[in-house]
Amino acid sequence: MKILMISRKEVEEILLMKEVMEAVETAFKYKALGKVQMPPKTYVMFPKGDFRTMPCYVPDFGFGGVKIVNVHPENPEKYKLPTIMALIILIEPETGKPLAIMDGTWITNMRTGAAGGVAAKYLARRDSKIIGMVGAGTQARSQLLALNLVFKIEEVKIYSKRFESCERFKKEMGSLGLNISIKEKVEDAVRGCDILVTTTPVTQPIVENEWIEEGMHINAIGADAPLKEELDPRILKRAKIVVDDIEQACHSGEINVPISKGIISRAEIYAELGEIIAGKKVGRVTDSEITIFDSTGLAIQDIATASIVYKKAKEQGLGSEVELL
Repeated sequence: MKILMISRKEVEEILLMKEVMEAVETAFKYKALGKVQMPPKTYVMFPKGDFRTMPCYVPDFGFGGVKIVNVHPENPEKYKLPTIMALIILIEPETGKPLAIMDGTWITNMRTGAAGGVAAKYLARRDSKIIGMVGAGTQARSQLLALNLVFKIEEVKIYSKRFESCERFKKEMGSLGLNISIKEKVEDAVRGCDILVTTTPVTQPIVENEWIEEGMHINAIGADAPLKEELDPRILKRAKIVVDDIEQACHSGEINVPISKGIISRAEIYAELGEIIAGKKVGRVTDSEITIFDSTGLAIQDIATASIVYKKAKEQGLGSEVELL
């Protein structure tokens, strides 16, 4: 029995953001229609980070699988390693045999960015043109790639506590032809934007309520584990809150700390994104609404994206077959 091994470089060559967004949007819809199996994400905590296991089965995609992914915020500075590293194992449902083992780091980046783009498509104002970004790492890049496919962006305001990260972001994203300006303060990146994207690993809010204006949409991406939060909880009290998965968001998303403190309740969560995509609930209703997408990352996003990688790798003769079993 041979298993296809697909490297990070090959995954990067294969994936296009447009097709990832389509696959992720479909995956969210299937979830809302009850067409997936997805047990809860499990965490193992290390002194300086954690790793998670994320299994699922999406019959309509034709695959099951599991992702193993770590989050170690000190990696870039201390060890010159990515904050997030992942592997995905794709499984054939009929026999249970492993079909492929592939790098999941780039898939994680792309599918998370895609989710932000899909959420903004349904929740942000259609005329949104100014993007504020707090955090200038890899995830900020994929978020902007996705948003650029949905909106006619006129300005991108970027902030990071490390100025060199902003400079690198501006240089690497220059190929999009967007007006990218680096801000010295978080507030300057937030005020006046139509869509705000937060991609930091902080455990204390860094976006203040006073900076948020009516009509803004926020993609809250960074809080993906217990105790993490990026937004002043008072923002949540003003907003229509949409999550990728209610249970997961309550214990590890942007809403996890405010819920644990009784600042907001589960009843204040408006919907899961899939419910809006499937037409079970409406998205943005007025231009004055403040909307928030609380993204924690779901295994269905990974398997949806990994299925693209596997099929295209087979078609293009990419990857290396290894006899492991």
